[in-house]
Amino acid sequence: MFTPNTLENKTIVITGGAGFIGSNLAMYFQTHHPKARVIVIDKFREQTPTTTSLGHFKNLLDFNGEIITADITKDLGILKKLDFDYLFHQAAISDTTNLNQELVMKTNHQAFIKLLKIAIKKDARVIYASSAGVYGNTPAPNKVGFGQRPENVYGFSKLCMDKSALDFALESFMPIVGLRYFNVYGPGEFYKHKTASMVLQLGLQALQHKEVKLFEFGEQKRDFVYIDDVIQACVKAMDASTSGVYNVGYGKSRSYNDIVRLLQAHLGEFKVTYIKNPYDFFQEHTCADIAPTHADLDYAPAYDLERGIQAYIPTIKDLAKC
Repeated sequence: MFTPNTLENKTIVITGGAGFIGSNLAMYFQTHHPKARVIVIDKFREQTPTTTSLGHFKNLLDFNGEIITADITKDLGILKKLDFDYLFHQAAISDTTNLNQELVMKTNHQAFIKLLKIAIKKDARVIYASSAGVYGNTPAPNKVGFGQRPENVYGFSKLCMDKSALDFALESFMPIVGLRYFNVYGPGEFYKHKTASMVLQLGLQALQHKEVKLFEFGEQKRDFVYIDDVIQACVKAMDASTSGVYNVGYGKSRSYNDIVRLLQAHLGEFKVTYIKNPYDFFQEHTCADIAPTHADLDYAPAYDLERGIQAYIPTIKDLAKC
């Protein structure tokens, strides 16, 4: 457990709770804080090519808490009726290739402002999902407050969220904490499909086709962070003494070619084909400065890429059989 607080008789609401990080959070609290009341709110995905939700019921098959089906852009009256102590806001349009600026801004930023107003009235702590996308292609290492030049509307919406959160924090009794996730990977992301991590996508390609495809020439670098470390950051943010925005990564960047080498060590040899990159807003290098996250939240990532992939391999092998 990452917090000494038992959370007995506390109510925790998780928006986007059927998604990758949200469902992992729900299961963490169910396992380690069984006396807490955990409520998942999710829109759940539509079976359309342009779905705006990545929530999937199969992520919650083992969850025994409460589930509310609601769209945060329309159904916040449900949240107003709930008494809660913590709000983990994970719901968002997280597809960085979604170019519908109006829809992304309304879903990610405008709905967030409404959520903050509700939470502040209830004196609830808010921990919300921001993103490394706010840094765009500015030079790494990425530091909060510097180089915040997003290349797409998704990153822009997250930057707007961070600015609004800090404004609202001035009138909030409880701290508001934003966590800028870098490249998260691990069990529970399968239903993200094309937005799943490259670790999963390359692992499945290798097992199913004996060939993986990378944008030329696999030298792009990312800060890959394992899901267990992200959950650690989320839970430790519950005890934050002040409001703030923090990076959540491992603190070192690795290339896509590094992923390939590690997967080959576990899965055997496979072909690597390099293809043209069609995205002009593609980030070339990210690396989280996590010193403030460690200092203020006591965050200490336990999984480097080697350990994370090793832990993930059994899940990837099972998924490849589906």
